[in-house]
Amino acid sequence: MPDLLIAEDIATVPSIKTEELPESETRTDVVVIGAGPTGLACAIEAQKLGLKVVVVDKGCLVNSLFHYPPGMTFFTTPELLEIGDIPFTTALQKPTREEALEYYRKVSEHYHLDVRQYEWVKTVVGEDDKFLITATDRAGRAHDYRTRKVIVSTGYYDLFNQLGIPGEDLPKVSHYYAEAHPYYDSDVLVIGGKNSAAIAALDLWRHGARVTLVYRGTQLHHHVKYWIKPDLENRIKNSEIEAYFNSTAQEIGVDYVVIHTPRGPRRLKNDFVLALIGYHPDYDFLRSMGIELSPEQHRPVCDPITLESNVPGIYVAGVIVAGSRTNEIFIENGRFHGKQIAEDLRRKFQSSS
Repeated sequence: MPDLLIAEDIATVPSIKTEELPESETRTDVVVIGAGPTGLACAIEAQKLGLKVVVVDKGCLVNSLFHYPPGMTFFTTPELLEIGDIPFTTALQKPTREEALEYYRKVSEHYHLDVRQYEWVKTVVGEDDKFLITATDRAGRAHDYRTRKVIVSTGYYDLFNQLGIPGEDLPKVSHYYAEAHPYYDSDVLVIGGKNSAAIAALDLWRHGARVTLVYRGTQLHHHVKYWIKPDLENRIKNSEIEAYFNSTAQEIGVDYVVIHTPRGPRRLKNDFVLALIGYHPDYDFLRSMGIELSPEQHRPVCDPITLESNVPGIYVAGVIVAGSRTNEIFIENGRFHGKQIAEDLRRKFQSSS
């Protein structure tokens, strides 16, 4: 196992000298793909080594957190969301979405991170020390990055799991939940039995929606937060929220939904469907770079210590390390991936200088 990284022992690593390049091309030491908390942590740790780092994201800074429901409170305490040794202060025991967004903006400003927002990485080609990354911005313009190392920290929230049933593409169907107001006085079917579905079902009910919950499990998932689970169970027990367990949605129509229950099919009057059944990493993007994935859980093949993938010079970080087991890695533990990767970068850049 490699020695621990000690700050006073780190020699400043010489950065690649910037040459005269076309305006659309940037030359750098490290490109981090993904500007979530883990991606930012990786950029900070690499930058501390004296490396030139660029962060590229197809959305905004911490894009996944931005798409959380307004007013959402995190389950964790603020110190477990900290990156870059910057304290996260909050007036409450647990921070809100708005506080987290402000915190990560301040961290990015503090370290003067070079974050290229709204640039979607399309291709990563080349080899160790000679990668070419091509991204496009919202205007369709191409941006090229020549880099020695690549860190992929793309998360998973952008790609939702699909039901694979007729009617899933109707406008009334959403795989994300933001707030309750648009669903007031409407019949809403919530599909799922984990945290997202449980929180949405309760919020919808409290804001005047008629809620039905459908879940394939025998009961709510055991991962549902301890203060949410009994609340929802009581609403179901009191018939304030209708629930069908061991059940699945079979068909979605303009004004109805057909579900399959242990007692046979049921046709329910319906205005909206929230299919909150989870999300997954972009496996195709990982494979396009040559990264191998394990057969069942789609975990990228990588060194467990350095997080370098089977492709030399390309590292993986954050939740994508867990493949389909997205409940294994969160901000709380993914934020440490930056230090693991930085230790390996330090050794490799020093040996090549």
